[in-house]
Amino acid sequence: MRFTLSPKQKQIVTITGGVLVLAIVASLFLFEYKKTHFAYTKGGLTSNTLKSDVSTVTLPALLPPVPKPVLDTIAYDKKLLQIANNPAPKPVAPSEKASGDDVTGTLVTPKVTPLWPPKTVYPNYGALLPFNRIVAYYGNFYSKGMGVLGQYPTDVMLDKLNKEVEVWKVADPTTPVIPAIHYIVVTAQGSSGRDGKYRLRMPDTQIDHALELAHKIHGIVFLDIQVALSNVQTEVPLLEKYLKMPDVHLGLDPEFSMKHSERPGSVIGTMDATDINWAMNYLAKIVQDNNLPPKILVIHRFTMPMITNYKLIKPLPEVQFVMDMDGWGFAAKKINTYNTVITPQPVQFAGFKLFYKNDLLPPSKRMLTPAELLKLTPQPIYIQYQ
Repeated sequence: MRFTLSPKQKQIVTITGGVLVLAIVASLFLFEYKKTHFAYTKGGLTSNTLKSDVSTVTLPALLPPVPKPVLDTIAYDKKLLQIANNPAPKPVAPSEKASGDDVTGTLVTPKVTPLWPPKTVYPNYGALLPFNRIVAYYGNFYSKGMGVLGQYPTDVMLDKLNKEVEVWKVADPTTPVIPAIHYIVVTAQGSSGRDGKYRLRMPDTQIDHALELAHKIHGIVFLDIQVALSNVQTEVPLLEKYLKMPDVHLGLDPEFSMKHSERPGSVIGTMDATDINWAMNYLAKIVQDNNLPPKILVIHRFTMPMITNYKLIKPLPEVQFVMDMDGWGFAAKKINTYNTVITPQPVQFAGFKLFYKNDLLPPSKRMLTPAELLKLTPQPIYIQYQ
């Protein structure tokens, strides 16, 4: 017997068949979905193994977070010992009475605890010192008398700086050299000015020019402050937008830090560890907030009273400290100043300033050479030319 479907019955069969196909497809999709479904929580995957009622799917283990690079403390300590440049103790004859010990007359080498390198914190990864030596040109673009930066046309000045960098590379091949523009961004003045602070702040255009020059020579920038009758706490924060840059560092000049309302230049100023630590803590916060490599703080010095309470100066993981010998004169005088105000009072690193003009004033006939500076204890790791 044959059955003939009416048009309406054919339509019903077609629809029913379509629904059945869709149901089969949906079932297959749901099966695969259960096998591969990821269960997430707010913090990530809840498990590395996901189970369903039909099978178990094992996911690869989550990758561990990439660790932050850390300082190679072994290499750091080794370099510190190298630049400490401590002379070997000289053997001496024993005393006639050596506290009851048998005296044989044999020469003995006394045990001496060297001052350098001083014990302080390790810097964060990315610290420039002591792995590099910094060779800086110092001054102000408006003044020919304040240093080499303002004395020559830009191209001539940069060429001279590059030549000094090459000289230092040859003198100490074990230490890479980084060129720097050390720009006096706040200058002490002979007149009081509108607010009676005896200082003048440079415009941003001049700071931007310093940054441009440093970029040309693949170097860094130091912004130097002569606070005069102002103070560190007022002047440093005004440079924050620049200090947030990874290649910008800070210098402070105690010579023009006038604590008793004197006119700058009438007496030699002074700066206490309190001011220096404040500056370092300020820089440290900038480093932390902006995920920057450590900053460098340079303090100039050529007399003992210029820095008070030096033992309280505390370098930080975020800020490296350089005490820069700032005196001028003939060679023996400069070395004596270094041995008086730098060597006996270690903080972290040492610097040395060379003057193209003042170091040649009579009776001097020449400037100190890199080879001579490398014989000092400690070796200066920051060199500044004015």
